[in-house]
Amino acid sequence: MMKQLSQRLLGPVTLVLLALTFWLGMWVTPPDKVQGDLVRLVYVHPAIAWVALYVSFGTATIASALYLWKRTRSMVMDRVAHCAMEVSVVFIILTLITGSIWGRPTWGVWWAWDARLTSTAILGVLAVGYLALRRANDDPTLRARRSAVFAILSAINVPIIHFSVLWWKTLHQGATVFTANRTLLIHGIMAWTLLISFVAFTLLFFWLLRARYRLEESRDRARSAALATSLDMRRREGAI
Repeated sequence: MMKQLSQRLLGPVTLVLLALTFWLGMWVTPPDKVQGDLVRLVYVHPAIAWVALYVSFGTATIASALYLWKRTRSMVMDRVAHCAMEVSVVFIILTLITGSIWGRPTWGVWWAWDARLTSTAILGVLAVGYLALRRANDDPTLRARRSAVFAILSAINVPIIHFSVLWWKTLHQGATVFTANRTLLIHGIMAWTLLISFVAFTLLFFWLLRARYRLEESRDRARSAALATSLDMRRREGAI
């Protein structure tokens, strides 16, 4: 009962928090002393990047690892990895778009071959490659195993993206919320709005993942039913 209630509330709560983020970010929080109203993108871009790099890609990687481990191997894990990777592609694209919108007035260009931007774009290519790899295999077991290995290898790029602003001299700014000593950079209503945005976009990911998983599950059932019908017709033809 509680599980059904939480599933029903996931969508409405997500929409409320997204609307709250938009309202607070656009009209309540003050402009920045340096960036002015451009700072309002901080309530969108970092949260989207958080979901793209860590939540969605992380979910796909963990599910892939659980599939490869014999004790937890199941097509459920493969399905979760597949659906999470599809959602990750969407968020990676949104990360690059919002980052470019932020970068144009800040850096003077829509795109620069910056270490973080380039490595994030590479991650997007790898995610699309994962989806292409799944389409290249008809055997479910072989497809799941190859896809799982590819997802785990692709995840090596995530820490590269994370530490790119420390390892190389880049245009991209460093930490937005905390300094290296864990000192808070944002305070008051700005900090609360940023926190709400992270929660809102994280819930949005799980809402999209749930919807995509249900669709994939129904497709698998339809494929199984079609295969069973086809085999039954073949048997009847043989009997005749």
